[in-house]
Amino acid sequence: MAKPVLYDFFATWCGPCRIQGPIIEDVAAKMGDKVDVKKVDVDQFPDLANKYQISVVPTLVIEKDGKMVHRLEGVTDAARLESLLKPLL
Repeated sequence: MAKPVLYDFFATWCGPCRIQGPIIEDVAAKMGDKVDVKKVDVDQFPDLANKYQISVVPTLVIEKDGKMVHRLEGVTDAARLESLLKPLL
């Protein structure tokens, strides 16, 4: 069974993204190698941002087995992220 993937779509110029970044790092540290965390700069990877129809940053996308199971726009706290990821492990 594949582990869940957490995509963090962000931009370097985005203030809320600077708040979200450390939260993602904290969750990644707690979850260890059970979750695959991918940070995606929408300015460097516009094709990937378009594929996921990202129009707001930060946007978090959680996938399991190649299918999107959660999409969160705006800053999301660590407790909420963990509560969404744990059932997917």
